[in-house]
Amino acid sequence: MDLNAQGGAHAPVSACASGAEAIALGLDLIRAGRVDVVVAGGVEASVHALPLTAFAQMMALSTSNDAPETASRPFDKRRNGFVLGEGGALVVLERADHARARGSRAHGRLLGTGISSSASHITASDLPGQVRAMSQSLRDAGLSGTDVGVVHAHATSTPQGDVAEAQAIAQAVGTHPVVTATKSMTGHLLGASGALGAMAAILALRDGSVPPTRNLTEQDPEVALDVAAGSARSGQWQCALSNSFGFGGHNVSLVFGRA
Repeated sequence: MDLNAQGGAHAPVSACASGAEAIALGLDLIRAGRVDVVVAGGVEASVHALPLTAFAQMMALSTSNDAPETASRPFDKRRNGFVLGEGGALVVLERADHARARGSRAHGRLLGTGISSSASHITASDLPGQVRAMSQSLRDAGLSGTDVGVVHAHATSTPQGDVAEAQAIAQAVGTHPVVTATKSMTGHLLGASGALGAMAAILALRDGSVPPTRNLTEQDPEVALDVAAGSARSGQWQCALSNSFGFGGHNVSLVFGRA
């Protein structure tokens, strides 16, 4: 109502992939010619006894309570679960000619999306489903894995999930991109995490800087990727891929290009 947005209001419900799927849906609406501009993303406020207890019962939360500032450590050998966070992220998607006509500044381009359902297990990571989402997003963008310079990983800091995603990235994209996992800094924002990851990927291309993965002091030997750690990685990349994988087997990948 504040925006007087009349092209439809939609709320994807796909667990931790919801924010990313909202962005993918926004691209579909623009491509279909139904709208010129879409505001898409995710917001989550879940630091509450009930979800904390549920995730603890699932053994998904970190148990490093004595050092909470280092508890979220994606891809690290000593990771033991995620840290719950709260927040939100929104992007404005706009048809290119419409944006040019009003003199809008573009921060990046959404080139392709991929969505798959693992349909196998409520919590376990599914490597083939993740590979399908990434491969589909690259096909949709008309690109191959070799074109990707940066990957924003879903990487929640769980023992099984991080390794599965690392293997999926290596298979669908390759081991050459610079990989970052910003949940090491923000915690896991659940339904908002995909939108925040998309924003990190866009800014990495725009600013030529990939943020480091915090608390990564000893990379898991099963993670055969070039993960940025310690300090930001500088460079000029043309393409970035952002992953979001939700409980229940929801897999979403977004591919962005420089503006």
